[in-house]
Amino acid sequence: MKLGVLTVPLQGKPTEEAFAYLHNLGVQTVELGTGGYTNHNHCNPDELLADEKKIDELKALLAKYDLEISVLSCHGNPVHPNKETAQAYHQVFVDTCKLAQKLGVDTVVTFSGCPGDCPNSKYPNWVTCPWPDDFGKILEYQWNDVLIPYWKETAKIAESYGVKKIAFEMHPGFCVYNPATLLRLREAVGPIIGANFDPSHLIWQGMDPVEALKALKGAVYHFHAKDTRVDPRNKAVNGVLDTGSYGDLSTRSWLFRTIGYGSDVKMWKDLMSTLQLIEYDGSVSIEHEDALMSVQQGLEKAIAFLQDVMITEKPAAMWWA
Repeated sequence: MKLGVLTVPLQGKPTEEAFAYLHNLGVQTVELGTGGYTNHNHCNPDELLADEKKIDELKALLAKYDLEISVLSCHGNPVHPNKETAQAYHQVFVDTCKLAQKLGVDTVVTFSGCPGDCPNSKYPNWVTCPWPDDFGKILEYQWNDVLIPYWKETAKIAESYGVKKIAFEMHPGFCVYNPATLLRLREAVGPIIGANFDPSHLIWQGMDPVEALKALKGAVYHFHAKDTRVDPRNKAVNGVLDTGSYGDLSTRSWLFRTIGYGSDVKMWKDLMSTLQLIEYDGSVSIEHEDALMSVQQGLEKAIAFLQDVMITEKPAAMWWA
């Protein structure tokens, strides 16, 4: 495993400055945003695909600072019920796959997306319970009429550009939000579908991220190092389905935090050990979304934390073997 960072929070820094900063902190890989919900300040497909020289310049910068690209990330909702919105996210995904081929990257991170409840919907409709029976009918439409057909076709496009892995971030608000839904789509579409495992989204839903990680053995294609702090009092009063603003820091039931500021060290050591157990050999990519820390402090604390708990070497043969 290698230590990585999603560079999106460093959007204010020019690419070379961001790469130099991360290199000096001991970072080995970068996850580059290419559009959608994710800014593309360090890796804009429109600019790079239009000019091979700029691709060569990006490769040169990576080599200069001893960095590798772990994945390209283009989080979006390509099955949005608004056709123009869906097409825009779809095009970002396709362009990201084209760019991945040019850069020698085989993994693209995104969301599964969430359709509306019928062909005439205006907005996505995320179903969270099975009753009343209307919800079951919505799920049938979303999965059988929209989600599975879309990703079957789009997976073929990705493969045509050499992309071997589409890593879905299991994020509430989208159809794939837990291991069961990830595996359901993987079974329907094929092994090109896997997980961008981000424990922060699972923690506040009440899952045990270590057990969830074990359940996805063989289907983990990327890993986001991000934490969540669940507030016991606010959760006790209002539960975890919290639609309050992320700015309401004192009233929310949970907040995204820098790793180690939400869950204890043991959980993170267990996650690193489980990654080793399931034979994951990719990047552990820090995603900074901590509202209580600056980007610099959050990233530097996370990097130092991971440098202490990560397992970076495979075990040699045991003495009793």
